[in-house]
Amino acid sequence: MDKVLSARVDESVIKKLNMLSRQLNLTKKAILEGAILRYAEQVTVEKKIDILDLTFGSWKRDEAISDTVNRVRNAFQTSMERHQR
Repeated sequence: MDKVLSARVDESVIKKLNMLSRQLNLTKKAILEGAILRYAEQVTVEKKIDILDLTFGSWKRDEAISDTVNRVRNAFQTSMERHQR
């Protein structure tokens, strides 16, 4: 689903966007999306950002798995008991 983006952009940038759009026969949306995706890829490579470290680090926990399971079970049991009263 597309969302509307609103931003104040320098007039010279808008002129370049319009020129590119006409020359390449592409929509402004396509040009902007492509530019942003390429920029994000470039930054990721240059900064050596590891996406997995940022998004899947939940397995690195200070507590043992059994402690987590017991804590969740106790919370669930307490909740069930509270709703049975």
